[in-house]
Amino acid sequence: MSKASGIVLLVGLCLGAIVAMALVPPSRSGPAALAASRTAALTVETEPVPVESPPPSSSAPGPPSKTVDTQALQHLVPGGQVSVVVYDRTAKKNMVSLKPDRFHTSASLVKILIALEALQAGTSPSIVQRMLSASDDGIASSLWSAHGGPVIVTRWAARIGLGGTRPPEDPGRWGDTRITAADIAKVYRYLLDQAGAGTRKTIMRALSGATESGSDGIRQYFGIPDGVGTLPWSIKQGWACCRGSRVLHSSGVVGEEDRYIVVVLTSQPTSTTYAGAGKRVTDVVKALLPLIDGL
Repeated sequence: MSKASGIVLLVGLCLGAIVAMALVPPSRSGPAALAASRTAALTVETEPVPVESPPPSSSAPGPPSKTVDTQALQHLVPGGQVSVVVYDRTAKKNMVSLKPDRFHTSASLVKILIALEALQAGTSPSIVQRMLSASDDGIASSLWSAHGGPVIVTRWAARIGLGGTRPPEDPGRWGDTRITAADIAKVYRYLLDQAGAGTRKTIMRALSGATESGSDGIRQYFGIPDGVGTLPWSIKQGWACCRGSRVLHSSGVVGEEDRYIVVVLTSQPTSTTYAGAGKRVTDVVKALLPLIDGL
């Protein structure tokens, strides 16, 4: 082979190698090319995912809280005085307390204390129930005399812790016993939570079966019965006139499982009628309804 032919052959081999390298696919390239291809694969552009913003906080008010304007209750008894206590036995606290320590004449509310004493002494439950459900004054007077009169009040006031309860100045006038709304609420708490099962059953059966009219003919469904609609109730009412004022009281328990103790004591002008004064007591009870569940 001539020298010129050798040169031509060498040049041809070089050109062939260059062409071959150009035709090699990227997957067969060296490490640098492979790294570049992976980088390209990782940097493929995608559409950004929108992030949902949290909803703006609502400025709308929630449901109104259950409240009672206690000062407005006084205006429902014009020219008179009113004391109110509402005690929630589930929450174990007073929901309303308006002049709870003001003295009032008890009228027939003292019959609950007479009933406690009489039952403890062995009096027939049917007699006690009649005294309470029809608010029978004749039975009350008989039991009052038989069991010590004023000592009934002092004994049970000490036992229950009734700081504002006093026996009447005239020992024969049981209806003049001095009471407060706070003390009457305590009487119900004692009756429901501490009294013996037999005593509690006898008294509560009488209060839940209170007749529409008392033994003296006065309608006694003012206040709680007229005011709470279809809610269950048990009551002891009181009324008297006219030694300076017309007294009308509504007390008892309201709601399922006797949840609320409600006491409304009023002293009103003698110029009002029993019907008119009773309506005012009912208006006070109706004003308390926002506090009572289920209404």
